[in-house]
Amino acid sequence: MPAYIIFTREKTTDQSEMDIYNGLAGATLEGHPVKPLAFYGKQTILEGAPHEGAVLLEFPTMAEAKAWYDSPAYQDAVKHRHAGSDYRVFIVEGV
Repeated sequence: MPAYIIFTREKTTDQSEMDIYNGLAGATLEGHPVKPLAFYGKQTILEGAPHEGAVLLEFPTMAEAKAWYDSPAYQDAVKHRHAGSDYRVFIVEGV
């Protein structure tokens, strides 16, 4: 079953850290079976608190989604996202 990693950026706290993250994160997807479905596009908040943006990535399985997230390359990048912003990130299995 497909799996989706969903990122919602609640707030940017340090743009310089986010610039580092943005420079590193894209390359971490190479070699992983991922299909970007949404990347900070236009949005309409229907319920809940507003957020700055969202990313939706599709992987063939939960295991492949987790393998990318846990990869050394992404973990090297994600420390900059943690230092520069508040996010919610989760994996949901598709149907």
